Amino acid sequence: MFNKRLLWQLYACFLLIIAISVAGLAWYGSQSLRTFYYKQIFEDLKSRAYLIENQISDYLSGPQFVELDDLCKQIGSASSTRVTVILPNGEVVADSDKKLPIKNHADRPEFQNAVKNGFGEDTRLSNTLGKRMKYLAIPIKKDDEVLAVIRTSMPVTAIDDALGRIYRRLFWAGVVIAICAAVISLAISKKITRPVEQMTKVAKRFASGELDLRLSIPATAELSELARSLNEMARQLSARIETITKERSQIQAIFSSMIEGVLAVDSLGHIVSINKAAAELLGLDPDSYTGLSVEGVIRNLKLQQYIKNTLENTDSDESDGFVFNYGGRFLQLYGSGLTDSKGNRSGAVLVLHDITRTRQLEQIRRDFVANVSHELKTPVTSIKGFVETLLEGTVNDSEQVKRFLEIIARHSDRLNAIIEDLLSLSRLEEDSEKRRLSFETTNIRPTLVSAIELSKVKADQKNIAVELECKEEVTAKMNAPLIEQAVLNFIDNAIKYSQDNSEILIQAQTTDDEVLIKVSDQGSGIAKDHLGRIFERFYVVDKGRSRKLGGTGLGLSIVKHIAQVHGGYVEVQSTINVGSTFTIHLPKS
Repeated sequence: MFNKRLLWQLYACFLLIIAISVAGLAWYGSQSLRTFYYKQIFEDLKSRAYLIENQISDYLSGPQFVELDDLCKQIGSASSTRVTVILPNGEVVADSDKKLPIKNHADRPEFQNAVKNGFGEDTRLSNTLGKRMKYLAIPIKKDDEVLAVIRTSMPVTAIDDALGRIYRRLFWAGVVIAICAAVISLAISKKITRPVEQMTKVAKRFASGELDLRLSIPATAELSELARSLNEMARQLSARIETITKERSQIQAIFSSMIEGVLAVDSLGHIVSINKAAAELLGLDPDSYTGLSVEGVIRNLKLQQYIKNTLENTDSDESDGFVFNYGGRFLQLYGSGLTDSKGNRSGAVLVLHDITRTRQLEQIRRDFVANVSHELKTPVTSIKGFVETLLEGTVNDSEQVKRFLEIIARHSDRLNAIIEDLLSLSRLEEDSEKRRLSFETTNIRPTLVSAIELSKVKADQKNIAVELECKEEVTAKMNAPLIEQAVLNFIDNAIKYSQDNSEILIQAQTTDDEVLIKVSDQGSGIAKDHLGRIFERFYVVDKGRSRKLGGTGLGLSIVKHIAQVHGGYVEVQSTINVGSTFTIHLPKS
């Protein structure tokens, strides 16, 4: 539907009022004027008739009316009025406009009324003149006897011409008045609608967010109240929007910085909002998937069913969480329903926790307990068996007793080594958490030399040469005893798994942002299947060979923790039957 502007609606009403008023006034004025004019003509004809009566009374006594006819012609010419004298029998004896004889006028209405009532008038087409005439007749009496009837008349066309001239003047005066009234009405309409239009423009700017604007107060009471209301509305809206924006920013900041993934859906299961953590957990783009259906985005039936149950569950505000596997990750999900002002379910909020690391740690813990139990149980069982054999007294051979005691001592040493390594790991984790370790920037070479000297005896037994490549200026921010222990563990491993008469190379290098300590051997190497797990506790490639060589399965795990407390990491590269290279990466000081 087409909406007209208020200006033109008001202006159209004003124009209609003006048109009706001018038309009504013109009609009433023309009718009143016509009536008045005809009345004036009537009075004029009547006055002339009475004036003529005095002039022609003396001419009615003679038998000849020639002089009377001449007099009427003179009077009619002077007054522009037709004068007719009619005898009581209807005979026309004198007429100012026509020559005698004239047809008998006994049947004329004005004549009949004049004779009967003393006065008569009529308006009709004159058969004599062929014009529409206004007639007025009065009797001339003497001793109550009608001597004749004097009739004065005037053409109606003359009256109409005079009225037409007046009407034309009135018409143009009305046009001028209407135009002036229209101009004034337009000005008044604009004056009324201008504040409304200004309010409309400002209200639109309010709607677009420009709430700092204020309307000027019009002089009209109603409009001034409306302007004040709009200004107050803008002020309240601005305050509320500012509050909402601030709260939204705070919520968004909290929402974005949460470690937990948060996913909000509407009552139809469409994604309303998703934070960065949830997007990463579910492999989604927060900006691309907002507004889409969960079923079309997340391909996991358990999750879809859980969301559906949460949306349909109107009896409880919170759903119990459950754990599911999504893309190799273990996610724990909690859901809470949302309701609108009427208590209807309007959506749900889902919180996702990534418990993959927790599951892995639980598995590591179980493996660790199992490995510790196994590693401790083997020497303890052996020690107990040999001790019980000795206690039974069944062994009398001193050489056999000595061999049993040596086995017991060897297993005791293994137990002690395991316990020492476990304590070392425990101290590293504790010191790392409580930041008790001290670090200082120092040269690496003395630490590496000390580690080589500590391993010299074992290396000499297998005739293995340990070489060092390290410049004097190479420095790192480190805890020297821990780095020495780490390098010593690498060297011990290299000696254990290297052939006699081989070589071990120790290198210290610097890059743009790291210091690298490498220990390379020419041993049997490690298969690729084992490279990802050799730094786990108690993980060994060949358990039988490791026990035979006196390994505890904790040495490489200790090295990994030493690198981590320094802010670095370890890695290994190995080729079967060629050798291995273990590297400690330390941040550059």
